[in-house]
Amino acid sequence: MNKVHRLSRDGPTAHTLHNNPMLKHSLSLLAALQALSVQAQTTVAEPWVRGTVAQQMATGMFARITSVNGGKLVAASSPVAGVVEIHEMAMQGSTMKMRALPAGLDLPAGKVIELKPGGYHVMLMDLKQQLKVGDTVPVTLVVEGVDKARETIEVKAPVKALTTPSTQHKH
Repeated sequence: MNKVHRLSRDGPTAHTLHNNPMLKHSLSLLAALQALSVQAQTTVAEPWVRGTVAQQMATGMFARITSVNGGKLVAASSPVAGVVEIHEMAMQGSTMKMRALPAGLDLPAGKVIELKPGGYHVMLMDLKQQLKVGDTVPVTLVVEGVDKARETIEVKAPVKALTTPSTQHKH
């Protein structure tokens, strides 16, 4: 014989939860899924790494990063590189200069930040191998939210040709 459990408009009663383990399990699962979605505040779209030639010791990873609530890209790592840093290329007078951003890269809430050649990028240095077109490079990004909570994002970036233009994203 089937049992009928009535739910009040305000949700399940303690009696209903106690008597229905399936409902209790479903609500626990729903709460866990909501917690996971809250943590996923940052998205990384279209990641790629520029290919290298033999003996080349550095390259860049590029992507489009969006943080829902805002934050800062504070760290990165990859098993293919001895050193990974967040960098910026900018004009200083008539000279293009590249520099590390030790304090990280600001990710304003809801705004797409483009990591691209000639601008912000993740610098992979002391490469352990040549990166060839068709390879995939794992990169771990760490984003610190405005609440100081840290989010780790695992990226699988395909390697693209050395000649990939710096204007890859056309809008």
